[in-house]
Amino acid sequence: MLLQSSNAILHTEFQTVSDDTMPFRMADYYLRLKRKFPERSIQQVVIYLKRTSSDLVRQTRYTTSVMTHDFTVIRLWEQPVEIFLSTPGLLPYAVLSRASDKEDVLARVVEELEQISDYREQSNLAAATSILAGLELEGQVIKRLMRSPVMRESTMYQSILLEGRAEGLEVGLLQGRTVEGKTLVLKQLQRKLGSLSPELTTKVSALSLEELEALGEALLDFTRIEDLETWLG
Repeated sequence: MLLQSSNAILHTEFQTVSDDTMPFRMADYYLRLKRKFPERSIQQVVIYLKRTSSDLVRQTRYTTSVMTHDFTVIRLWEQPVEIFLSTPGLLPYAVLSRASDKEDVLARVVEELEQISDYREQSNLAAATSILAGLELEGQVIKRLMRSPVMRESTMYQSILLEGRAEGLEVGLLQGRTVEGKTLVLKQLQRKLGSLSPELTTKVSALSLEELEALGEALLDFTRIEDLETWLG
């Protein structure tokens, strides 16, 4: 995920599992971004969502005999729950925090969500909460605690319930990441290349999550619409 301003870029990677290639990937992403935006400062953060004892999630540096590259790592299960409960946009991550009683945390999140007056914001956050809670809690627990109408009406939440507990949560998470990926890649393409034709937009929207991730990397080298057309084939 890339967030940009006129003088800075925030590059964020969300991971559910450890990855021994992460240091190299972050260095590679940094060099690609720096080549395209040499005047901007670049901050990189890897956010691990699911608790693990693997030492890989503690790697914050890529080194070779001639270079060293550092990046920031955040392990959500080490963060205090108050950080997430105090900011609406962070509420979906609260269940993944250091708190030991995950059901109690989810109940507190639901209370906070019910105070949000903007229906769209409330619905989006409820859907994200139900997906991420599946990394820590059983589906029936989530269903019982998230009983307000706006949460039951969330299409993402419904897809999770229909698919069952473990399988549904996995499917819902993948669907949510794919939708988010399409939105982000399309915005980045439009920012870099200008307006896309309906045909190109349709082709990009039909890509799988893996293809979207590959396009997200490739578009850093695009300079013309033709580059995108060639990549899409």
